[in-house]
Amino acid sequence: MATAKDADPNLGFLTKRDTEVKLPRPTRVKNKTPAPIQITAEQILREARERQEPEIRPPKQKITDPHELSDYRLRKRKEFEDLIRRVRWNTSVWVKYAAWEEQQTDFMRARSVWERALEVDYRSHTLWLKYAEFEMRNRSVNHARNVWDRAVALLPRVDQLWYKYIHMEEMLGNVPAARQVFERWMQWQPDVQGWLSYIKFELRYGEADRARAVYERFVACHPRPEAFIRYAKFEMKRGEVARARAVYERAVDLLCDDEEAEKLFVAFAEFEERCKEAERARCIYKFALDHIPKGRAEDLYRKFVAFEKQYGDREGIEDAIVGKRRFQYEEEVQKNPLNYDSWFDYIRLEESVGNRDMIREVYERAIANVPPAEEKRYWQRYIYLWINYALYEELDAQDLDRTREVYRECLKLIPHKKFSFAKIWIMAAQFEIRQKNIKAARQILGNAIGMAPKDRIFKMYIETELRLGNINRCRTLYEKYLEWVPENCYAWSKYAELEISLSETERARAIFELAIAQPALDMPELLWKAYIDFEISERQFKRTRELYNRLLDRTKHLKVWISYAKFEASTELEDEDSDGEAKNNDDISHHERQSECIKRWRFVFAKAFEYYRTSAPELKEERAMLLEEWLNMESNFGSPDGVSEVQKKLPRKVKRKRAISTEDGTPAGFEEYIDYIFPDEVATAPNLKILEAAYKWKKQKVDIDDD
Repeated sequence: MATAKDADPNLGFLTKRDTEVKLPRPTRVKNKTPAPIQITAEQILREARERQEPEIRPPKQKITDPHELSDYRLRKRKEFEDLIRRVRWNTSVWVKYAAWEEQQTDFMRARSVWERALEVDYRSHTLWLKYAEFEMRNRSVNHARNVWDRAVALLPRVDQLWYKYIHMEEMLGNVPAARQVFERWMQWQPDVQGWLSYIKFELRYGEADRARAVYERFVACHPRPEAFIRYAKFEMKRGEVARARAVYERAVDLLCDDEEAEKLFVAFAEFEERCKEAERARCIYKFALDHIPKGRAEDLYRKFVAFEKQYGDREGIEDAIVGKRRFQYEEEVQKNPLNYDSWFDYIRLEESVGNRDMIREVYERAIANVPPAEEKRYWQRYIYLWINYALYEELDAQDLDRTREVYRECLKLIPHKKFSFAKIWIMAAQFEIRQKNIKAARQILGNAIGMAPKDRIFKMYIETELRLGNINRCRTLYEKYLEWVPENCYAWSKYAELEISLSETERARAIFELAIAQPALDMPELLWKAYIDFEISERQFKRTRELYNRLLDRTKHLKVWISYAKFEASTELEDEDSDGEAKNNDDISHHERQSECIKRWRFVFAKAFEYYRTSAPELKEERAMLLEEWLNMESNFGSPDGVSEVQKKLPRKVKRKRAISTEDGTPAGFEEYIDYIFPDEVATAPNLKILEAAYKWKKQKVDIDDD
């Protein structure tokens, strides 16, 4: 067997690898990003339609032989008959079959096709229409009339059949026959358009009396405002004003309570307005506004306002505008009776009119809409309805008995066990005070304290008794006040102020002692300040100093230390010794007294600084603020040595960074903060010494560069 090497000696150097067939490797898609221009399926289909070849249609045939025509007709009829057997209920097939027979001028066969189609579906009014049109096209009038008669007898509710039938008779000039068709149609009581077509038909031929008779039958068949309005306009157009007014009056008597009565009244009023009967029109408008519900009288109000602006005086215009706004508010409160803002606007409108009965009626309707939930947030707006009602009865109506009754009913309605309104209690009591009925006012405030005690009620009650000079009642009220809220620092302070104003120093001091002994206080700093100011005003400096020490046992706040130091700086020696006897300060020089004061406030500052340095070293900012205050005091009242001594203790501000994290613990970056480095910390911490040396080196380098 010959090999490739034997055949060609030049192929001896080829290896097996060289002779193997190499298939192309599948290419990898390196760029998988979406193309900048996307191709949709719609574009692909559109391009396919554009590129497809035109449809190949068979050539047109020309029939010249009778036998060929007969074969063609036989073949087409067979196709139509086969198609009908398959889709018997398809109307379009029958229509095409009959149309083809009509083209062949074989009217008998075409008529036969139409009849067969009607046997399949006689309810299809399209078949009847096309059948009749076929007869009319070919001038078979009697046949067409026969088709229309059968159609309207079988489908009397299809208006199009009646219209086409009447149109055919009218085109033929057979007006009596058309009228007869109309009469047959009206026996079925068609819709409004059918009756109007009959009326227009009679008017086209000048039969006004017949048209009026048709209108009478029309309004009897369709007793609607629109029908009567059309009838009245017909009479008005012919100049029969009395007949038109009679039509409107009959319509008002019949349709006064109809849902669309608004249109009837507006049309009636406009009719009278055109007849220059302004008073009649005004009476119609007012009658309509009294009988039509507010929710359906929007257009009526608008027309009435426009009418009054044109024909009425100022008072009439204002009444019309108020009526329109009243209608709007009525509509709003009916949609949402719990929308109290709408009630306020409605009440304000009625108050501007001044009709007292209407105002009270609206107030009563408004307060009858009690909030469904016993939660204070739902009652906060509602309660002002009662307040405005009471103020109206007292100030505008000046009916004091009704005012008292309004307050009483309001207080009965409020669920005081869940929540209450101090404003109502206070206003009811103030009303009785204005009537000089102090006993009733005390009874109201006492009931308020017993049922729903509040701060405002206690304050108002105490202020009232204080004005009347009943000190014992004030003390009793303060005691009840503090029994209710023993943590209220305001009550303690005011009670003590009362005793101070009465020069009852020991009672005031005892009240302050009881107050600071309470386990819980809402604002203790105000109470301590009031106590300290009281002792300072009494020049009891030793007691004041003891109070500061007791306060420092409870809190080491920076403000307390500074206040203590300022107190020591503002006082000289004590005016009393420990036994309460006055000292003789004549032998003590001013310099010695000043030196003693400086020692005292320096001692306070030193003690505070030592506390922040040893017991609270983390409060560096407070310690720095304390030193600044101390330096300020030394600059104003101290000595240069004291100033230099404090300056040595001042810290240096350094910007630093610290890591911050979110609530779940993940790192959120870094933030800068100000740190304070005190000299005593630098002396004890080696790292701070290194930082201090680096800071000095950097400062020296900056100074050299500046030089």
